[in-house]
Amino acid sequence: MNRTLYVTDMDGTLLDDTSRVSPESAEIITDLTRRGALITVATARTPATVSPLLAHTVTSLPAIVMTGATLWDRNSMRYIDTRFISPETSRLIRAAADRHGVNPFIYTFDDKGMLTVYHNGERSIHDDKFINERMKLPLKRFHIDEPAGMNQSIPNTVLFFAMGPCERINALADDIRRSIDCSVSNYVDIFGKDVGIIEIFAPEVSKANAVKRLARDINADRVVVFGDNLNDLPMMRIADLSVAVDNALPEVKNAASTVIGPNTSHSVARFIAEDFERMQ
Repeated sequence: MNRTLYVTDMDGTLLDDTSRVSPESAEIITDLTRRGALITVATARTPATVSPLLAHTVTSLPAIVMTGATLWDRNSMRYIDTRFISPETSRLIRAAADRHGVNPFIYTFDDKGMLTVYHNGERSIHDDKFINERMKLPLKRFHIDEPAGMNQSIPNTVLFFAMGPCERINALADDIRRSIDCSVSNYVDIFGKDVGIIEIFAPEVSKANAVKRLARDINADRVVVFGDNLNDLPMMRIADLSVAVDNALPEVKNAASTVIGPNTSHSVARFIAEDFERMQ
């Protein structure tokens, strides 16, 4: 029997226009998983939001979270195979962010493995909205304008994340790519076209590399991925079959092997169901 690994992005792909997994999608994926389908997600999100979003969706594989910097075992509720940014690289990134007037969120793990997020300095309305929507989530702790957040090389740093004007974010991304050995992703926020987002990880962190490691670990002989945004392109390039939803960016649709319906029509779950049946 063919062992196909199905990996789907969340926002704009698996999630509908209310940023939820629809009941129909949850039911389809749960049923397929119980029949042996190998399905997971690959997302920039952290488990703090992934876990509640997938609360009614059964999957057997760890979720690829934080753009592949770590995996999240939903059953044991622990992080697996985390890639940390070195202290020296952290110092260089913070210096570059200061030069471009960007105040990033710094994601770290505390001694108990809790995801801990620091932010110091000026905040935009987007930053405040981001914090307020996540402040009470049980799997994430925010520390705002605390002295510990001024440490230039906070231990166990996994991610630098920032939002801001596209020109400022893009300039920071270009600067870092030229001078610092790390993984950088910058793109336009799907919820605000004038807002740029940057994510900075340890070298070689990507959804693509995490998908390849997971496929190897479970002995998958075929990989099918689903996406909608530019940060999905690397994993789409390494897949045997790459699928774009109809609402995807033009660059993503052009790069995909096939284009399906929009994220508002349970399209990912329905495609997986059809493909799973065909491969049996």
